[in-house]
Amino acid sequence: MKKSNSMLVLILSVSLSLSLIACGNSNQNNQEESAKQHDHSAMSHEADHSMPTGSEMSMDENKSITDLIDDYLALKTALVQDDSKAAANAGQKLAEATSGLDISTFDAPKQAVIKEILEVLKEHGEHIAKSEIAHQREHFEGMTKDFMDLLTQVGTDRTLYKQYCPMYNKGNGGSWLSASQEIKNPLFGSKMLTCGSVKETISMK
Repeated sequence: MKKSNSMLVLILSVSLSLSLIACGNSNQNNQEESAKQHDHSAMSHEADHSMPTGSEMSMDENKSITDLIDDYLALKTALVQDDSKAAANAGQKLAEATSGLDISTFDAPKQAVIKEILEVLKEHGEHIAKSEIAHQREHFEGMTKDFMDLLTQVGTDRTLYKQYCPMYNKGNGGSWLSASQEIKNPLFGSKMLTCGSVKETISMK
């Protein structure tokens, strides 16, 4: 009887040991699986943060400067064509577009400089919107330097060419920006359409 009891105890002990081992392996497997899932989750989280979120911001910035450049070039084209009405419309659009430029990504001192330039450009645009063509051309030539200063601060979304005509303003000369190297003079229009030359190339950084 004692022998049977000893055998029973031995069998139970072995069974319990096997159960504990199996349970331990199961827990270890669960822990390893959990750790793998945690590692995968952590990698996914890190991957999300490493995605280039700045690309969308750059697109937004380009879009805002794009509007201003488009309006400037539309104004230039209207003056080339001696079209005062189209120039007035482009001047008004440019004045309105100055408020759409997002400068929040720049530091405070640079924001102050950009704001000042935008205010001057807005004034030029508003004057062009209600002036006759000779006065439109004066404001257009005057705004070109400010426009170049703006591009120096915020960059450009395309290559532009600074062009210069020495005959404008009684021989004092005048400049403008163009998207083409071809000379089409907005300061004289049809009176002296090809007067000028390329003085500087402004490229994307």
